[in-house]
Amino acid sequence: METAKINYNDEFLKELDLIKSKNYKPTLLLHICCGPCFTYPYELLKNHFRITIFYNNSNIFPEAEYHRRLTELKKYLKAINADIPIIEPPYDNDAYNVDLLPYADQKEGGDRCRICFTKRLEKTFSYASKNHFDYYGTVMSISRFKNSQILNEIGFEIAKNSLYTKWLPADFKKNGGYEKSLKIVRDFKIYFQDYCGCKFSIRRKIEEFK
Repeated sequence: METAKINYNDEFLKELDLIKSKNYKPTLLLHICCGPCFTYPYELLKNHFRITIFYNNSNIFPEAEYHRRLTELKKYLKAINADIPIIEPPYDNDAYNVDLLPYADQKEGGDRCRICFTKRLEKTFSYASKNHFDYYGTVMSISRFKNSQILNEIGFEIAKNSLYTKWLPADFKKNGGYEKSLKIVRDFKIYFQDYCGCKFSIRRKIEEFK
């Protein structure tokens, strides 16, 4: 029997209501994969959290693409006058891919992606917990190709024994979120990549065009 899906947009709104009721602005370590995915989620979050960006993306290949996405994110922050700290862990694609290689031939959305999400969110949580952030989260649910059920299951599981740092549930693609992010991307002329980021997804893209 299939487990009923949870509406994580509703869960996000409930968490916001809880925060508003306490009349305080908690800290949030927010995992960002790229500028386009940051755009609309930031609009939803900026008035309720003290945000720090965690650019933890050793999955991205090649390295030039990793830096291009970070540069575009910084350009957007400057364009909107958002003074947000960015934490950038060291980039190491070779070490990162060791756990993913057994699933190299899978299509996007399978076990390889789940492992990739887990690795990035575990590192985000570890930093958030050690530095006493109230929340940690990710913008990845804005993507039509990212399963919000899986992302949120992983996020909650990682933080389940935490005494301090909570997972921020979300499904940012809901209520036209994805379309709204595209409008911001067009308005600010932000580079919009055409593959997820890993060497496995770019390889499949190349194969599809042969």
